[in-house]
Amino acid sequence: MAASHLTVVSHPLVQHKMALLRDVNTPTREFRQLVGEIATLLAYEATRTLETEPIPVRTPLEMMEGRRIPGDRIVLVPILRAGLGMVDAVAALFPNAGVGHIGLYRNEETLEPVSYYFKIPPLGSDKVYLVLDPMLATGGSASAAIAKLKESGATNLRLISLVAAPAGVDRMKRDHPDVPVYVAALDRQLNEHGYIVPGLGDAGDRLFGTQ
Repeated sequence: MAASHLTVVSHPLVQHKMALLRDVNTPTREFRQLVGEIATLLAYEATRTLETEPIPVRTPLEMMEGRRIPGDRIVLVPILRAGLGMVDAVAALFPNAGVGHIGLYRNEETLEPVSYYFKIPPLGSDKVYLVLDPMLATGGSASAAIAKLKESGATNLRLISLVAAPAGVDRMKRDHPDVPVYVAALDRQLNEHGYIVPGLGDAGDRLFGTQ
């Protein structure tokens, strides 16, 4: 399912792995592996429209013109801490990608993000920023992270999340209608504590065994 701002990747592999990821009995090691595998599949979709450049290639038979994605054009920006669980898998697709970090945590009373860290590679007009955050719940953290990137001069941004709630999608559409969002699932709603339901629990706790 796709809209101008939201793409829900419904590939059977994604849905299969999401079912395993959601399971409360999935152990930490397997949870981490699944997060990486799903992030990889989402990254394929999120980078479908990347521009390529010609490159000469010598096959065993003759010369030809191939295409390549300049590796230094991609910048991965995980939102700490849960976004770290997605970095290695996506970086395997783009070994020369830069990696920035944005530290945000959610105030459990106001549900609004609080910033504590921001460091990204040097900006460039041709850079494509893939913002990584497993959960798009209220949308506050993702919106704040993207706002900080824009303030720094980033213009080409894409958000990759595993699970989204309608409130988070609406927040992104309202605050950043120019930023496409790619998710593996659009869930029903947020509960009274601001968690996505049915969701998969706290992604950071399950990734790092801090439940």
